[in-house]
Amino acid sequence: MKLNKDTENVFKKRKITYTIVFVGVLIVYFIASTVTKFHLWDGLVSIPKAIVWMGEKLVPDAAAMAKLPKILKKLFETALLSVAVTVIAAIIAFFFSLLGSKTTKVNGIVNRLVRIVAAFFRNVPDVVWAMLLMFSFGQNILTGFFALFFTTFGLLTRAFIETIDEVSSSCVEALDATGATFIQTVFQGIIPASITEIITWVLYMIETNIRSSTLIGMLTATGIGYLFDLYYKRLDFASAGLIVISMVVLVITIEGVSNRIRKVIQ
Repeated sequence: MKLNKDTENVFKKRKITYTIVFVGVLIVYFIASTVTKFHLWDGLVSIPKAIVWMGEKLVPDAAAMAKLPKILKKLFETALLSVAVTVIAAIIAFFFSLLGSKTTKVNGIVNRLVRIVAAFFRNVPDVVWAMLLMFSFGQNILTGFFALFFTTFGLLTRAFIETIDEVSSSCVEALDATGATFIQTVFQGIIPASITEIITWVLYMIETNIRSSTLIGMLTATGIGYLFDLYYKRLDFASAGLIVISMVVLVITIEGVSNRIRKVIQ
């Protein structure tokens, strides 16, 4: 009987907590909608009109299809940039993660410093990096490269640290017991045990960077993002729609290839 009463009290506390959270979210929503003059009903009503507009304006016509070679060229450049950024960032992030992992037991101060650096680069969005770097490098491909690189480096360093800590701890302990050196531990224990997760993270970041590079390109005037921004500002919606379709096809293709690679390596 006491157990049932305790259980009932727990459910009551949860119910009160959920009610408070729900009411709090509603209050925040109404305050935000009042300040920003956002009306949910007007937004919902405009959805059918938006769909009709996209069907009329964003469908590629003959003039847009004539620009397809130029669009594919810029799309290819964007994809190559995303792959290059991810691979370089992954290599550097892996070596940093070895210093930041608790499994490798390099140094407590170095370990903490690496985690702080990774958290800093990870928490600053790539768009913010692009805006900051434009003051130094201007609008060019180098700005886009570093903007994607810094965020990718921070994300992958953190991901690799967690991967090494979770997957490789038993392997490292076994190698330490045999008197293996740090290099031997890395190449015979850590890499074989965590390579699958590392490749998975790299593939995920390639997909993410291809999507992010479009927005970065709008800011840095490079790649497919710049081309989209150019057509959109010219009110050439058919060509802009063709770019969107091309991006969707590319992302789906990359995701399909990534899933196939994951199945092979697992």
